[in-house]
Amino acid sequence: MATTEECRAALDKLSDNLARADGDVRSATALDRSLSCHITDLDQTFTGRLAGGRIRVDGVAAGPPATKAQIRLAMTGDDLVAMVGGELNFAKAWAAGRVRLEAGFRDLLRLRSLL
Repeated sequence: MATTEECRAALDKLSDNLARADGDVRSATALDRSLSCHITDLDQTFTGRLAGGRIRVDGVAAGPPATKAQIRLAMTGDDLVAMVGGELNFAKAWAAGRVRLEAGFRDLLRLRSLL
């Protein structure tokens, strides 16, 4: 089971990957939205912001998200680490129910290029 530190490192790596992206991926991440990522097996939620093509993690708290972020993710820590490491495809994990993504309709349309 991935640790809180490994999950934080994965989110930082994901942020770096998004910042280096170009084309459709870059435009999809050019949002300014609040973000939460609930790590279900650790029962911890990372909160922050997707802005300027980067993810900024502001904090981590026990339990599910205390407030409703504009973009909400939920998955196990192992799945987060595997996706960022390229070992697990986001679209397949999402389709299988291993990853939950909730956002407004317009944001989902923009984020679909990440799938």
